[in-house]
Amino acid sequence: MEPMQLFDLSTPAKRFRFVAVAEAITWLALLIAMFFKWVLGHDAAVRIPGMVHGIVFVVFVVVALLTARALKWNLVVTGLALVSSIPPFGTLVFEWWAARNGHLAELSVSAPADDDSTPVAA
Repeated sequence: MEPMQLFDLSTPAKRFRFVAVAEAITWLALLIAMFFKWVLGHDAAVRIPGMVHGIVFVVFVVVALLTARALKWNLVVTGLALVSSIPPFGTLVFEWWAARNGHLAELSVSAPADDDSTPVAA
């Protein structure tokens, strides 16, 4: 994926991908901040990363529900999308899975088409 493709928010699937990546990045920032708080004793370390992650988490849930509606996800796929926001980097795993399994419209990997022009050995 090219870096500029990440900022293309023209479709529900592309908006979902953007927010899924943002949620994973804020998880990483929060994990680093928790290290500083619990290991190094800097109590204020989680204040800003925690707030940012909380906001992005809520945005992810809203965008996941809007994407589920727009792309007609069933309850299982929608539930997996929502649950993916709980473990660190789960949104990335879900996004990769959804793209591979055809749940993210134009971002999904399409199956190779049968090519009738392939020569057959005699």
